[in-house]
Amino acid sequence: MIRTTIEKIESRIQNSGGINTEQKQDLLGLMGSLKSEILELSKTNAEQAHSVAGFTDVTTHEATREQVNHTLLKTSLDGLSYSVKEFEISHPQLVEVVNTICVRLSNMGI
Repeated sequence: MIRTTIEKIESRIQNSGGINTEQKQDLLGLMGSLKSEILELSKTNAEQAHSVAGFTDVTTHEATREQVNHTLLKTSLDGLSYSVKEFEISHPQLVEVVNTICVRLSNMGI
């Protein structure tokens, strides 16, 4: 299920008309890193791994909509950040990747 969710996110990014090619490549690279980190987390905490994948899905959905609702985007970004907060010590790479994704989506000005 996690792989399917990440593949859906990657497809959404790839097909988004509101993101330029460079931004797409950046986000797709981050999704590859996120997939590795989430799969690692799923070995010890499958429920939380699904939560992180779900928040990532919602966040990319909000960021790639034709008419971006900035309130919903901010809410989803906050949820995504919060979903990994407890893993700062045990899975620092996961937290770093998620934080980078949040910053990139925020900085795109979408």
